[in-house]
Amino acid sequence: MKKQNVRTISLIVCTFTYLLIGAAVFDALESETEKKRWKALSAIENVLISRYNISAEDFKVIETVIMKSEPHKAGQQWKFSGAFYYATTVLTTIGYGHSTPSTVSGKIFTMCYAAIGIPLGLVMFQSIGERVNRLSSVIVHAVKTSFNCKKAIASEVDLILVVTTLSSLTIAGGAAAFSKFENWSYFDSVYYCFITLTTIGFGDMVALQKDNALNQKPEYVAFALIFILFGLAVVAASLNLLVLRFVTMNTEDEKRDEAQAIQALQIAVKLDGDIITGNSSDTDRRCYERISVSGPSRPNCGTCPRKFDQPDTSIGYIMDASYRYPLVDCEMAELRSPNTPRYNVYEMETDDEGGLIPPLRYDFQPSRGRASV
Repeated sequence: MKKQNVRTISLIVCTFTYLLIGAAVFDALESETEKKRWKALSAIENVLISRYNISAEDFKVIETVIMKSEPHKAGQQWKFSGAFYYATTVLTTIGYGHSTPSTVSGKIFTMCYAAIGIPLGLVMFQSIGERVNRLSSVIVHAVKTSFNCKKAIASEVDLILVVTTLSSLTIAGGAAAFSKFENWSYFDSVYYCFITLTTIGFGDMVALQKDNALNQKPEYVAFALIFILFGLAVVAASLNLLVLRFVTMNTEDEKRDEAQAIQALQIAVKLDGDIITGNSSDTDRRCYERISVSGPSRPNCGTCPRKFDQPDTSIGYIMDASYRYPLVDCEMAELRSPNTPRYNVYEMETDDEGGLIPPLRYDFQPSRGRASV
């Protein structure tokens, strides 16, 4: 089995195993808390219904009003600043879900916008990531040169350490800022930054959703957008080193297999009906010799011990000297000429005393495009 097939199967098995392990861990960590919260909410719901004599239908209406009004607490979501924030979450595939289009035209435009914007964003972030890696390699080279290291060239390990450190600093700095502006705990801010920059975007924590920040704090809006774009570029640099390097292994294996196949075809010979053909992409360079009618000659491909003598034309054999033919495995000669209707070529050998052995005849008919014995 090919190496890339084994790798693909191994990746599938590892991924599903990882999913199973993750499901088991999340079940163990969150299921009990979920039950407790549901019991507590149900108890509060029953208390409110009984205390204020609210019907079940009215309570559902109150729930709907509260849930639908939540996004509007941040101010108008679809003014230019809010719309730009939404467009950024679409293009970067973060997709918080804090604001979504409600009109049919808005939904249609979102799909069209995403179809063009997501590939554009991926290419842009990938290109920025490559430039970040290039800059990192220059910095690492300069640092190593200043310390007189023997190997001043930046290795992949050096670049991984640099972009990992830069990613950590970006998350740490962003978390400090969001903790101040949003009044979150520092751990929650780190969680938000990680979920955002990895484009998971749960939407349980979204910046710019308090105190009408989208309309009243333009500097905070600018900081949040710059953080998202710069952070995604840094993450793209990390993925360029960690993920894409692994992905390109399949391409390298494919190229290696193709090279081996071509090499094998150069020496392979197959029998196709009454034709013996040599499978080689370089046949014209490997085994072509020219026949001369001026006297006996011994064309040879250079590697085969057998040689061929051309019989004298006076005995009636028709030979053509203006075309070359390939010696395929030194067993047949295939003459190629678009003008001459037929060729008779004879394989000649000498015995121990130098005499000619009766020839083995090969006839070539251009109209059939093949040689027959």
